[in-house]
Amino acid sequence: MKIIPIEKQGAQKLVEGLNELLADLAIFYQNARGMHWNIKGKKFFELHARLEQMYQYLAEKADEVAERIKALEAVPLHSFEDFLEKAHIKSRKNISKSDDVVQAVRDDLIQLLERERKLLALAHEIGDEGTAALLSDAIRDQEKMAWMYEAYLD
Repeated sequence: MKIIPIEKQGAQKLVEGLNELLADLAIFYQNARGMHWNIKGKKFFELHARLEQMYQYLAEKADEVAERIKALEAVPLHSFEDFLEKAHIKSRKNISKSDDVVQAVRDDLIQLLERERKLLALAHEIGDEGTAALLSDAIRDQEKMAWMYEAYLD
C-alpha cells in the first residue's frame, strides 16, 4: 500500500512543481543571507534581524518541501546547479540599501506565493491533502510577510 494514494502521473507533475518550489526557496534563502550579511544604513539593526528570521524560515520551509518530495517517493533537488536551473526567483547580488532589500524580499515572496498557489490547486486536483496543507500553511505565513514588507515600502 502506498503511503500517499495518488495516481503516478499526478504525483510526478506535483513533484516537478515541488522541486521548482524547492529551488526557489534555496535561491531566496541565499538572497536573504547575502542581504543579511551586507545590509547598511539607519535600518541596519531592524533589517539585519528581520533577514535572519527570513532565512531561517526559508530553510525550514525548504526542509519541509524536500521531505514532502521524499514522501511522494521522489528525489528532491539538492545541488546549486539544479537550483539555479529550476528556480524562477533570480539570484541577487550586492543589495545593501534598506528600501532595495525590502523590495527584493517582497518581490521574492510574491514569486513564492504565485508558485505555491498553482501547486495548491494541483494538489487539490489530484487529491493530495498533505501537500495541500503544507502549501496552505506556507501561503498564509507568506501573505502576512508580503503584506508587512509592502507596508514598510509605503
